[in-house]
Amino acid sequence: MSRRNTGVTVRAADADACPVREVIDRVAGKWSVQILVAAAEGPVRFTDLERGIEGISRRMLSLTLRHLERDGLVTRTVHPTVPPKVEYGLTPAARELQPTLRRLAHWAERNGAYVAEARARYDAEHPPELLDA
Repeated sequence: MSRRNTGVTVRAADADACPVREVIDRVAGKWSVQILVAAAEGPVRFTDLERGIEGISRRMLSLTLRHLERDGLVTRTVHPTVPPKVEYGLTPAARELQPTLRRLAHWAERNGAYVAEARARYDAEHPPELLDA
């Protein structure tokens, strides 16, 4: 389908013209949401995040924290101890996002079974190659 038939302007459809998309992609990422929710109660250490977020690798945790810090959503504080103690906390912008993230997490918990059932029905009715199109 061409863009002229969608009712969406070329500017709105162009990812480079929409900075909102980049921010939402970062904030709504699988690991970002979990890190931001985990850090909501106050500063948290790397190892606590690693233990508390099921399935995240050490490398992915490091990368995601670095991106969140770069985006101004997470602060990194190094305490001068031996060994060094590093804590991650939320910035005011990330705290403003917390109610939305909590609502999203609760929605996902309430509707997880529904989504799984819908996927199973869809998969039973449609050939798998349609998902790759």
